[in-house]
Order: sequence, then structure tokens, then C-alpha cells
Amino acid sequence: MLSFYQAVQDEEIRYMTGTKNIFSLEQLYEHYDQISSDKTRYDFAICLVSDDQIIGDLSILDIEQTDRKAGFRISLHNQNYLNKGYGTEAVQLALAFAFEKINLNRLQLEVYSHNIRGMKSYEKAGFKREGVIRESILLNDVYFDEIIMGMLQKEYYQIKNGTK
Repeated sequence: MLSFYQAVQDEEIRYMTGTKNIFSLEQLYEHYDQISSDKTRYDFAICLVSDDQIIGDLSILDIEQTDRKAGFRISLHNQNYLNKGYGTEAVQLALAFAFEKINLNRLQLEVYSHNIRGMKSYEKAGFKREGVIRESILLNDVYFDEIIMGMLQKEYYQIKNGTK
């Protein structure tokens, strides 16, 4: 839980994710207790193979079984772990889980327009830009757009099989 706590204290991480609140450790434990029984989501820690140190987290959430769709979010908890391939590997594993194990047809995420690194990473993984919610968030007295991105199961398999 310490890794999560450190992440919400990091101003740059909060800025990139659009997180406006700074959460206490107690609030994070309460949130974890609340989501751990939520049957419409899967939450994963991103850990280093060498020592199992938690460096981030990701969630497949708001799962709608009838329509076979869900939301997606990911966060690395420390800027020292950016641009080292950890996020890319975690996203690839999450996509395999979402499309192969729980058989989703669609995975959707939202990313703010100032998070260029995040958008490039999602596009690299195969997510497509689908829409824009203009001036959706106000950060540091500047409005930013919310970019909707999605991936379909058939697109995932095209990428995986190298047919796209």
C-alpha cells in the first residue's frame, strides 16, 4: 500500500492522471476494502520480477458482461519506472487477460490531452482514439480535453497474430 500512497503524493503523477485530491493512507485502505469485493472489476499490482516490489497498478473495471465491455486504467507509481517498458508489458498482459481470459469484446480508457506520453503508449499498444470530451478537466487554471480510446477484441487478435 505504501507504493500507492507515494504515487498519490507525487504532484506530477496526480497531474498526468487528473487526480486532484491527495489521499491519506487510511483513505487508500478504505478504498481497497471497498473495491476488493466489487465483482465488476479486476485490480492488479505491477511488480518487478527481481524482488516483487510494487511499482504500479492497473484495473479492468466497470465490466459489463452482457455487452462484454469494460474500462481500463493504469498507473506507474514512481517516475523512475517510466520509459523502461514496465507499463508496456503490463498493458500487454492486461490486454491478454481482458480479451483471452474474460473474453471481453471492448476495452475503453480515458486519457487527458496533456498526457502525451500516455496517449502514445496506448496507441502503441493498439488503442484507437474514438472521441474527445472537450475541456473536460481544469488543472492549474488550464482546461484539457479528455480523449476516449478503445480497443476491440478483433483488433487485439490482429495485433497479436501480426495480421494488422
